[in-house]
Amino acid sequence: MATYPGRVNRPLRDVPPRADLVLDALGPALDGSGPAVRVTASLEDASGSPSGSSCVPPVEVPDEVALAVATSGSTGQPRTALLTTDALVASARATEARLSGPGRWLLVLPVEHVAGLQVLARSVLAGTRPVVALGSPFTAAGFTAAVDRLRSSDDGRPTYTSLVPTQLVRVLDDPAATDAARTFDAVLLGGAATPAPLLARARAAGLRVVTTYGMTETCGGCVYDGVPLDGVDVRLDDDGRVLLGGAVLLAGYLDAPDPFVDVDGTRYLRTNDLGRIDDGVLTVLGRADDVVVTGGVNVAPAAVEAALASLPGVAESLVVGVPDATWGHAVAALVVPAPGATVTLPDVRAHVAQTLGPAHAPRHLLVVDALPLRGPGKPDRRTARALVVDHLTPDTTPDPTTRSPE
Repeated sequence: MATYPGRVNRPLRDVPPRADLVLDALGPALDGSGPAVRVTASLEDASGSPSGSSCVPPVEVPDEVALAVATSGSTGQPRTALLTTDALVASARATEARLSGPGRWLLVLPVEHVAGLQVLARSVLAGTRPVVALGSPFTAAGFTAAVDRLRSSDDGRPTYTSLVPTQLVRVLDDPAATDAARTFDAVLLGGAATPAPLLARARAAGLRVVTTYGMTETCGGCVYDGVPLDGVDVRLDDDGRVLLGGAVLLAGYLDAPDPFVDVDGTRYLRTNDLGRIDDGVLTVLGRADDVVVTGGVNVAPAAVEAALASLPGVAESLVVGVPDATWGHAVAALVVPAPGATVTLPDVRAHVAQTLGPAHAPRHLLVVDALPLRGPGKPDRRTARALVVDHLTPDTTPDPTTRSPE
């Protein structure tokens, strides 16, 4: 943890991942009358009751910190980001300014992750109480019922919800859920890259979808539909990595060195994402450490996934690199087929080669019922890579098609 001379004197309280308990703790955390909050799944016992309410041993954080939130660990060991009241307020106010003002929220994301916590924080700061519909798995029927509850207490304020792409797919596959989603003033969509066909499908269905980009370290989404929120600064470094600056940045980590870089006297978070900026609009090209080097060619999985999204019969896809004796690494695709569709490796290779070039065409295909995910709907590339490797054999012939077991 970075040092904060004279400022590390606010207690950090651990709270189980129950929306009601987190809501009760958030108000005092944000206004400074109570301890800072960290949502900790290990505190909830089988009965759903809190088995503890404070850190053991006691932990203190800077006075201005309101939330301590675990990162997703997508770049290695998870860390705990310290988010200040000022940063959370700046994020909430910028979101309200970009949308339709303070409103009422439907929570369908886990509260131990920043996206779910932000639904609660925005509600507290707006003076509203969200409708909570947590449960696993997420279902279209449960979503529809929760929207009905939100509508039953309509007070004329705007209504919002946050989803991840896998949830949006289930909503769009169900007519009643689609009708329910259509009533929101905005549906924030983040947590993972959104395939262009899915976004087009949602907007064609009349949903007011707003794509978001951000991370725990930026209090969640800080770039909406490619445009930074008010008070957020986005630029690229010489390697094409996205740098994020502004009022929404974390104060530091609880358990790691500060993550900041200095650019012309301004503090930025150097992300692991590659990007492009055109006329002020950011396009995220994927994570730098996800790039597959195959036969000396750099292949961005996000580009291959975008190409696969336009192939008929492909509902979802996830692309990774796996070791290969000839190419160094080979491109492999996990695909969830659309209902009733059949997806084959020759079709996949031909489509991607035509779209991006032969080097980008997957050499392995694994057809699965669902993509491996972690956290609030983020693709789990590590597990995906292991699944592909497990299904390959030493005598695999070139360009094999592998399938998941029944």
